[in-house]
Amino acid sequence: MARNGKAKETRDAVASIALLWGEQDQPTRGPKPSLTPGRIAQAAVELADAEGLEAVSMNKVAAAFDVSAMALYRYVPGKAELVDLMIESVLAERPDLSAAGEGWRTQVTEWARQCLRVYQGHAWVLAATAMRRQAMGPHQLGWLDAVLAALEPTGLTAAQRHHVFILVVGLVRNLAQQSLDFDAERDREWNRLTGELLDRHADRFPALTKALAEGGFVPETDPLAFGVDCILDGVQALIDRSGAASS
Repeated sequence: MARNGKAKETRDAVASIALLWGEQDQPTRGPKPSLTPGRIAQAAVELADAEGLEAVSMNKVAAAFDVSAMALYRYVPGKAELVDLMIESVLAERPDLSAAGEGWRTQVTEWARQCLRVYQGHAWVLAATAMRRQAMGPHQLGWLDAVLAALEPTGLTAAQRHHVFILVVGLVRNLAQQSLDFDAERDREWNRLTGELLDRHADRFPALTKALAEGGFVPETDPLAFGVDCILDGVQALIDRSGAASS
């Protein structure tokens, strides 16, 4: 059973790569296809944007075209491959970082801002890309290539540049999740209850009480800029220690 599962996983990955890169076999006979994987993915994206990733099913997507779910399998093998196509669909071509300036810091910061806009515009992408190695299409790889290229002038090793990417995209995902989870009313209630608790137990949590009194929990005006600056300050310190090129 384990071998069968592994074989199925391999087949799915191969199918996704073929779809994402336009390398699937094209029928040479019969009527011209009325749908395309791209159109199907776009319909699924619209459904996920409106109702969440859990709402996406082959039946619901098929209904958007007034066809049966079986009709979609001619173009997309299943939901896993469909989700891969959806991710590729919401990513624009390789992000243009040139307007940000020449420095590696400004370009990485611009990359992070554009990436955050994608997550905030399509909240389901967080779940779709969490904790799995899905097949990657040319658009998704273009985003990775862009940030690695922006980091090349640092003189850091390839492994270090990749680690910086992981730190930056982790920050972006964290902020996107916070934005998704934020509820103003619940936040006010949490602040009120926490304030009352600390009034009664200030002696047990002196550092927390002091931080709260000094405005330590006031939201950062631009949390992305603050977080990226902290990460890139650390990168600059690594550059200085290693003798690599400076910004």
